Amino acid sequence: MKILFSALAIAAVSTSGDFIWAGLHLRHRPLYGLSHGTLLFLSIGFVLGAMEKRAPLGAAAGAAIGFAAAASFYLLFPLVGYPAMFVVWTLVWFGLAFLAGRVLRQSDPLPFSNVVARGVAAAIGSGIAFYLISGIWRPFNPRGWDYAVHFLSWTIAYLPGFAALALQPKQYNVPS
Repeated sequence: MKILFSALAIAAVSTSGDFIWAGLHLRHRPLYGLSHGTLLFLSIGFVLGAMEKRAPLGAAAGAAIGFAAAASFYLLFPLVGYPAMFVVWTLVWFGLAFLAGRVLRQSDPLPFSNVVARGVAAAIGSGIAFYLISGIWRPFNPRGWDYAVHFLSWTIAYLPGFAALALQPKQYNVPS
């Protein structure tokens, strides 16, 4: 249930972000993107931290991951265009795996090999799901968007990542 709740909660945050970007007619400026990434991943970090009863630490670390991810997107965008979003989306799950498996589990950190395995599973699963839902912004017609579809799409995009990060260590038998 915590995996589904996490995906639903962050899908709500992402859908709200879509609504704000569209409703305020915001253009993609680095300040807006950095703010969006920081707030979104603050929320993700909070959810991951809440699972370990360390929500404030999770929120702060998540915000740092989100800021770094958004900054990476704006650095890569001039080189590769919008595909930079898929690269950053995939890589960010490694940061979240480290956060969930080592930082937030301070009394019982996972072996590094388990963290990497979780990061790979989250990046692949969520990366594929993100690619599959990425058409939700096209055609660009914010007034005609169905935000229920956005919410469902975001839930699908986050579910594999949260599933990979929330599995119990005994379920990930990767040699150290």
